[in-house]
Amino acid sequence: MSFFRWSLLARVLPAIAAAGMVHGHALAEVSSTPSIVHAGQLLETPGHAPLKNVSVVIVDGKVQSVREGFIGPDAAGLPAGTKVVDLSNMFVMPGFIDLHVHLAGAGPGDAAVRKPDTYFALLGAKNANTTLMAGFTSVRDLGSIGYTVFGLRDAIKDGLVPGPKITASGDPISPTDGHADNHGYREEVMAAMPRRGVCDGPEDCRRAVRAAVKRGADVIKVMASGGTLDESDAPTDQQFTDEELKAIADTAHALGRKVTAHAHGKGAIDACIRANFDSIEHGMWADKQTLQAMKDKGIWLVPTVWPIDYVGDTDEKKRHGPFKDLPPVSFAKVLALKDQPKVLAKMAHAMGVKIALGTDAGVYPHGQNAHEFIEYVTAGMTPMQALTAGTSDAALAGGIKHVGSLEPGMAADMVGLAVSPLEDINSVLNVPFVMRDGIVFKSSGVEVARQQALIQETDVQDAF
Repeated sequence: MSFFRWSLLARVLPAIAAAGMVHGHALAEVSSTPSIVHAGQLLETPGHAPLKNVSVVIVDGKVQSVREGFIGPDAAGLPAGTKVVDLSNMFVMPGFIDLHVHLAGAGPGDAAVRKPDTYFALLGAKNANTTLMAGFTSVRDLGSIGYTVFGLRDAIKDGLVPGPKITASGDPISPTDGHADNHGYREEVMAAMPRRGVCDGPEDCRRAVRAAVKRGADVIKVMASGGTLDESDAPTDQQFTDEELKAIADTAHALGRKVTAHAHGKGAIDACIRANFDSIEHGMWADKQTLQAMKDKGIWLVPTVWPIDYVGDTDEKKRHGPFKDLPPVSFAKVLALKDQPKVLAKMAHAMGVKIALGTDAGVYPHGQNAHEFIEYVTAGMTPMQALTAGTSDAALAGGIKHVGSLEPGMAADMVGLAVSPLEDINSVLNVPFVMRDGIVFKSSGVEVARQQALIQETDVQDAF
């Protein structure tokens, strides 16, 4: 059974709820339907040379085999009517992975106190669809409002809405007055705005981690330092004590969760290294000593470089950019960054620190995530190294299983590009073909053939 254009479902079904249910069943059927993708070039394993003129055989949403030449269903041992997707003029590679997004964030200003969680759930669904259409088939959401991201994660998994696979933290773990606490309102207003991850002292922090896992967290996100955009005038350096950070990391690891830290200042990063965190987000003011310690312990850096270009990498650009109307205390912290993310990424790469792609999507408009690949090449990576950072290395850093390559047994998550990004990294900004778990979500100008005529397939990108 082919899946329908969402707008068609809305016309033919009597209720939106019914439309969602039927669409979910349709996606489940499609993921179990075998298909073959003909790839002119295939980056089967990032870091290795691409294969030429091969067929990817997909069964039950996974790569069954990669075969030489452009074979048909008979040669693959598949039934008549098997879908054949012609990407013979494209560069095919694993779907992109972004380890730092905020799909259902609170939005600008005081939206969090004016809008219900259902609003943010729908906002998250819209952003998830936009992200998927940009070629990102897996993401790690490191902080969204309330329980919304957990519902979104599960709805995508069940085929109710289109989007990337989500690894979610839910509410980050933060100290009182930390980056994920409430700021700038009267005390009684802040008391009415729950911040579920706020904790103080080692024992309370253990409780907060356990509660996060109980709510459904796949990963523990920790606000180890102050933040640039919050309205607190606390500096962007260490805020949790060493004892608190160790309690958080030990508890997360005991519960089988990776733990990652929002950390700007050197002191905060050093403290997270001592506590054996798995990765550092941003890491803006790390020096060579700190980066060497990360390298020695195998701690990943997720440098989030693209937002600084989006905002503007000089004071003059920032003063006229999208954040020009921030509160003065926040804007001062933005100005202090200058081009430090670029400096950090270049230094970390030159030293051999492990880098995985993450962008902080939500700081900039969703769907522009692939600009981060280009930033890494600018920082000194080869195009192959940049692509690896946003595929197999991101999967490894995030502990996301069965994604990141197109080897047999892996999920059939792939994108098709008109131009090889190994020759022009900018091609990642234009993704005409997206498949996730064997389901074609986007196929602009791509020929899909069948031995038996079925209903015409259309992209799911019209969902929102």
